[in-house]
Amino acid sequence: MKLEKTLKKQKQRRSFRIRNTVRKTGRIRLSVYRSNNHIYAQLIDDTAGVTLVSASTQDKSLAGEIKNGGNIAAAEKVGKLIGERAIEKGIKEVAFDRGSYRYHGRVAALADSARKAGLDF
Repeated sequence: MKLEKTLKKQKQRRSFRIRNTVRKTGRIRLSVYRSNNHIYAQLIDDTAGVTLVSASTQDKSLAGEIKNGGNIAAAEKVGKLIGERAIEKGIKEVAFDRGSYRYHGRVAALADSARKAGLDF
């Protein structure tokens, strides 16, 4: 039980540390949440406290394309979708908030495809 609490606190500290450094930039934040079965991305304006754009593997627009939402191919499609939606809203510069996850695998694939779609971070 003690180990679980320690690991949870470490994960929380990591995510707070990354989030605070990202907020200092003053840019809109591209936040990523990764579960075993899905991946979610949001563009958040911290000054207003509002979510501007969101995309996930559960979106209806991606429903026919994705069979498994927990793989790199699905993360690439979500990154492309959030990049396109952000460009439509007029957002080009964002700060990437990876949360407590390493920049590796699905998180890196989402970020790379968002860059290819036109986002700058």
